Amino acid sequence: MKRSAIAGLALLVTLAGCGQASDEATSSEAVVSMDMAAEEAPEAEGGAQPPGPQPTSIPVSLPKIAYVYDYGFRLAAERIPELQRKHADLCEKQGPQQCRLLDMRQSGSEGDYASGSLSLAVAAPRARGFGAELVKLAGETGGTEISSAISGEDLSKQIVDTEARLRARTLLRDRLMEVLASRKGSVSELVEAERAVAQVNEEIDQARSWLTEMQGRVDFSRVNVRYQSGSPSQGGFTAPIRSAVGNIGTILGTIFAMAIVALTIMIPVGLAGWGVIAVIRRVRGSRRSADESARAAESGS
Repeated sequence: MKRSAIAGLALLVTLAGCGQASDEATSSEAVVSMDMAAEEAPEAEGGAQPPGPQPTSIPVSLPKIAYVYDYGFRLAAERIPELQRKHADLCEKQGPQQCRLLDMRQSGSEGDYASGSLSLAVAAPRARGFGAELVKLAGETGGTEISSAISGEDLSKQIVDTEARLRARTLLRDRLMEVLASRKGSVSELVEAERAVAQVNEEIDQARSWLTEMQGRVDFSRVNVRYQSGSPSQGGFTAPIRSAVGNIGTILGTIFAMAIVALTIMIPVGLAGWGVIAVIRRVRGSRRSADESARAAESGS
């Protein structure tokens, strides 16, 4: 009897590991339903319920939503680091139970342009109020809010499914441990049961990890802040003029760079050419002198 129980439980673990997520959720709900039926049975045996319709209470659970808040600010390039520090300090003042700094970046300024970003995890009840404080600090630093967005992802079903799967796997693990504790069965059956326990424990750890990660996203909202400098482009008659004036330094620098490159190439080439020409002239001059001497000797004779 024990051998068949071990084999049956091991086969159940194998089939559960190979099944799809929908099958796991269905089996989890079945296990939960059996537990509820088992709990209600003693109550029914203890005494008869009074006739008539009984009031039914439907449990109401609040939706579990993970929110993401996005803010964008425009301000002068040299003031972006200052505003970033103020926002980071505001987060640190709240304490790790209310706000956590996740990421902070800033790009080097090129002329009048610079950018930066800040990512925070803020306790969900404080997220909207914290965003208002970010906007206030930006205004005090000379910044302007140029964009804002709020998005949410409902994780209620995923959390409920994961909790049901965790309960089902825990119950299965407990049954397997009871079989192993009895130490009845062949060696191969006990080894198979131990492998099944290890597999179930791995699934339990994975489910707990998923549950913790999703619950963390619900408890702490993500706040993303972007910083950028410059002003939106403006058209009109003066726009090309402003662009040309702003590019004067770049144009002059390009011209000087091209002149330096040209001189670097032309000076060695010019010296080499001048040397070749000088040698050719000298050879020709020596030949002319020899010819003139020969002619003079012939005329004298």
